[in-house]
Amino acid sequence: MAATRTPTIRRIFPWVVFALAFGLLLADYMSRQVLSAVFPFLKIEWALSDSKLASLSSIVALMVGLLTLPLSLLADRWGRVRSLVLMAVLWSAATLVCATATGYEQMLGARFLVGVGEAAYGSVGIAVVLSVFAPHVHAALSGAFMAGGSFGSVLGVAAGGVIAVQFGWRWAFAAMAVFGLILAVLFRTVISDAKLARHATDPAPARREDGGGFRAPVSTLFTNPAVLCAYLGSALQIFTAAVLLSWMPSFFHRYYDLAPDKAGAFASIFVLLVGVGMVVCGMITDRAGRADMSRKWTTAIVFCLVSLLCLTVGFGLDNGASQLVLIGIGAFFSGGSSGPAAAMVASLTHSSVRASAFGTLTLANSLLGLALGPFVVGVLADHIGLSGALRLAPLTYLVAIAALILGKRCYPSGLRKLAALNPAAS
Repeated sequence: MAATRTPTIRRIFPWVVFALAFGLLLADYMSRQVLSAVFPFLKIEWALSDSKLASLSSIVALMVGLLTLPLSLLADRWGRVRSLVLMAVLWSAATLVCATATGYEQMLGARFLVGVGEAAYGSVGIAVVLSVFAPHVHAALSGAFMAGGSFGSVLGVAAGGVIAVQFGWRWAFAAMAVFGLILAVLFRTVISDAKLARHATDPAPARREDGGGFRAPVSTLFTNPAVLCAYLGSALQIFTAAVLLSWMPSFFHRYYDLAPDKAGAFASIFVLLVGVGMVVCGMITDRAGRADMSRKWTTAIVFCLVSLLCLTVGFGLDNGASQLVLIGIGAFFSGGSSGPAAAMVASLTHSSVRASAFGTLTLANSLLGLALGPFVVGVLADHIGLSGALRLAPLTYLVAIAALILGKRCYPSGLRKLAALNPAAS
């Protein structure tokens, strides 16, 4: 009976890790995006300008961009589970402080701490998840995990809006904080670094407990050309997905004459398509790359091409069903290369620095995609209109495709370079 129970536990535990890590990612983005739901309340109660409201949101993204890599490096050395729990407690406690803020300065300070807490969660969380799963499902898991950002954003705005209207805006922050703290306690109770080491598909992370064993140099995150191509290709394909997440409500408000609340609700459908597309495209990639891992580069290229064509043509059409269908297809594939790119980063970096590798990937995604995309389209929209700017945004896929093609060519040499680091462990 004991022999039967052990294999069952080994099969279940990785999915428990995924479920709890994904739940915390939802809590991460719910705490981050609930602010958008209470903008109207803060603007009236504290008489804030739009620029101050925007600063409350941008301070979180800024901290995530600046601190992702150093905090990921720290997590690789200090312990990933302990780091994740500390991050979740920090951002949840800071969100609770938001609920008690009495003015703009206090809210800005609390949002600063939210950003510090959330900075490295995505990179360390995905490293923990992939450590207990076989490589042939990494693309699907990476896509599903990263899609949690889209789902969490929708949940944060929707639930936050309902709570704010029914009970007041402070309770919207408090609810997100309590949700995050409960999950943090549950995560720490069920998961430990020792358990992860016992279930690891790559045994190298187990040596983090005593600080011994081989540790790859941090420089290897930047000296492998194939890894650099994966960073760049991922960041530039998320550029357009970020544009859709930020500007679709304005697009429907301006060009379909929808009221702001209805425009936001309609845009949420396309936000969900982005998230669902990440999951499905990851599953397609794992199936296509089961016999040959290099095919994962190919699927990433195909997803970029499909989104490029559909979005460019779709935003060029007149309002109507045809435009919406094409934009919907383009949105579905807009972030589809996220899973394949993350899987390539995992396959090309040593497990001892994998959280740091995902920290670098998150940094690239944040600075070149999530932050740059909406800003560039906003600048273009001031000169040529939002519709024209949205037509041009998908052209960044051309650079992403070029990076992914080069990455595929460098992939075999990249694997040899990784194997040369530590032949015994690799």
